[in-house]
Amino acid sequence: MKNPLRYQMTEYDCGPTSMLNAVSYLFQREEIPPEIIRSIMLYCLDCFGEDGASGKRGTSCMAMMFLSSWINGFGQTGRLPISSQYLSGAGVNFSQNGPLRDALRRGGAAVVRLDLEGWHYVLLTQIRGDQVFLFDPYYQAEPFGDPALQMVADHPAEYNRIVPVRCMERAERDVYALGPAEGREAVILFNDKTVLTADKTVEYII
Repeated sequence: MKNPLRYQMTEYDCGPTSMLNAVSYLFQREEIPPEIIRSIMLYCLDCFGEDGASGKRGTSCMAMMFLSSWINGFGQTGRLPISSQYLSGAGVNFSQNGPLRDALRRGGAAVVRLDLEGWHYVLLTQIRGDQVFLFDPYYQAEPFGDPALQMVADHPAEYNRIVPVRCMERAERDVYALGPAEGREAVILFNDKTVLTADKTVEYII
């Protein structure tokens, strides 16, 4: 059974929430060991706020890189068929032969950092042509001012936003933009039992 994806509980926990959502998206509830949940929460929320309070500036890129490495190692132990890859910089893009588009077309998922009135983590689950399907853990009731940014309510286990690739590829800081190349970051994750080979990718009817 697949769980519905979850929303963050505070202003700060988009990182761990998106990583937990990636695991929920890729695996059945009965397959997920509690150890991976504990470790995701343990390694995230490592940044201190201006008042010195732990976690009040969310999760650092360094923590996400470490967590990606831990998840990859955890998968190699055989307790969960999961693998992970950390990407940063100019390599985080939607080029036709790039690792991000390839992962989504092969049934994987990706947690990326983008702009939403500040740096923010979301889960990418699908790409169809020039549209990216993602789950944003920040709950929002009102539609966006830009009609190109679609809100979706009827796919709770897969996505709640549809965003054009052109919006995400923007180098400037704006809603759902990946931003400047030097600041880009993504964690790619696969269920090693269901991942498709490079010559067999997900096909959608557009």
